[in-house]
Amino acid sequence: MASQPSPTHVEIQRVAANGIHINVATAGTGPAVLLLHGWPHTWQLWTGLIPHLAPHFRVIAPDLRGLGGSTHATEGYDAVTLAADAAALLDAVGEEQASIVAIDAGVPAASALALDQPARIERLVLMEALLPGLPGAEALFANGPPWWFGFHATPGLAETVLVGHEPEYIDWFLNEGTLGHEIEDTIRHAFQAAYTGSESLRCGFEYYRATATNAAQLQSATRARRLTMPTMAIGAATVGDALHRQLEPIADHLTSRVMSDCGHIIPLHRPQALIDLLMPFLTVAIGLAV
Repeated sequence: MASQPSPTHVEIQRVAANGIHINVATAGTGPAVLLLHGWPHTWQLWTGLIPHLAPHFRVIAPDLRGLGGSTHATEGYDAVTLAADAAALLDAVGEEQASIVAIDAGVPAASALALDQPARIERLVLMEALLPGLPGAEALFANGPPWWFGFHATPGLAETVLVGHEPEYIDWFLNEGTLGHEIEDTIRHAFQAAYTGSESLRCGFEYYRATATNAAQLQSATRARRLTMPTMAIGAATVGDALHRQLEPIADHLTSRVMSDCGHIIPLHRPQALIDLLMPFLTVAIGLAV
């Protein structure tokens, strides 16, 4: 088990990449690890992990397109464009290669980048998400997707009716996603602020509205290519082993874990347990025993 880390200096900057400005937190030195959050998160999702990673890696934790401090773009929320954002961000911060750790809405982008530019990706960790269009997760949605999928995916609806109620709405997902686990006020307030206002809400919901496009993109990519790097799938109470079943036919070196006693937002609910999984997987590449 990882020991309690020392305080870590985190630098925040906005960098130009792929036609937008990306707000990004960086910390540490060493091989790069790119952390891609989901919805309704910002880079601060990774606050509990960064002090453990930074002594060994250069941690790069952006706000995804449209979210947090990054540009509220009108379009480009599909997996291929988001993968291009990530690649351009790595270029902008001077990293040719990186491992990627992604959760939720960050997973399609991480997968698309790993399929398209495998030489750039050392190791790939995908958590608590499904890959649209790929088989293996049919049982999870046998009775239909969760109620909010359709609500968020309807253009102009959710961002209109939720204005003025953003904190309560975001809190519902944070509480559900951590099984009621206490969340630091600074993180909770950061998430609430990031999704307040109709435009901020719209940008978050664009990730749901890109599902059909993502399905077509990932189907096309996996017909032509495979995930050739070491890949880890991590499921929790929501997704379980469904992501493993989707990845098994397309990943050459797949390791999978299910944290059945953990909520969907693993980095907030069980950060230490997540670090205990990540560190051995990521540090193999640099010959470090933990």
